Amino acid sequence: MFEFLEQQHVSADLVEGLRRFRAAHPTPTDQAYRVPAPHVHYRGRDIWEQAATALLCGDNLLLSGPKATGKNVLADDLAFAFGRPMWNVSFHIDVDAAYLMGSDTFRDGAVEFRPGPIASCAEHGGFGVLDEINMARSEALAVLHSTLDYRRIIDVPGYDLVRLDDACRFIGTMNVGYAGTRELNEALTSRFVVISMPTLDDDGTERLLADTFPALTRTARHQFALLFDEIRTKCAAGELSDRALDLRGLIDAIELAQNGLDIRRALEICIVNKTFDRYERGLAQDVIDARLPRSLAKSALFE
Repeated sequence: MFEFLEQQHVSADLVEGLRRFRAAHPTPTDQAYRVPAPHVHYRGRDIWEQAATALLCGDNLLLSGPKATGKNVLADDLAFAFGRPMWNVSFHIDVDAAYLMGSDTFRDGAVEFRPGPIASCAEHGGFGVLDEINMARSEALAVLHSTLDYRRIIDVPGYDLVRLDDACRFIGTMNVGYAGTRELNEALTSRFVVISMPTLDDDGTERLLADTFPALTRTARHQFALLFDEIRTKCAAGELSDRALDLRGLIDAIELAQNGLDIRRALEICIVNKTFDRYERGLAQDVIDARLPRSLAKSALFE
């Protein structure tokens, strides 16, 4: 990982700071399985330096930006670079205080407290990824207010006072404008360092595809990057909904093509069919038809 950061021209002092952090906070042996092992890495020196510096200083991060900007890729990378076990919470309407902090359960005929992801992350010095934090309900937000406070303690009723390990950090991610989201209140926002994630350009998409699919030809990478950019342009213009702007879908389609499925059919089921409006599906298909010939064979995509 450090070699990758050096290739990204990340500050040598910052890389050394990461080494010192890992030496001071070894990965807990019993939690080593929770340390992510990313197959692709987030590229971007400025974002890396902002994020890593904030975490080294003990701050929590909020990664804000539209779809396909690499928020979760960066969160995984940060946990990997810092050598920390990771707990991931995807917020939705059913995530409440008991889910986050834990609850009583029966074990061997006795009542026992079963820690939730927030309490476990705090005790083991992990990185807690709070995915789509702006979908959290009020009860869950109350837990986050306490957890992210400068005192770094959580008072769990009926259990004990949980102190956040010195290595514990929290990384929130959010897409603005999604259905079911809300604006974060000022008190919660003030507990984060906020990074606005930049949109991935054509070169960035090509590099990502090169990292993910080493056998993909340079021409194919370029065409897929242009295809994704055209979809993004139509989404920005309101011609397509954001459902079609799915970088994971593009990667899934290429993986299916690598395993023998026709690339056009793969793009249909991984991108086009995610738009449930007939007109939008036709428009998304037109973009693909204009970029990729119908006779495109697997041999033209992979070396």
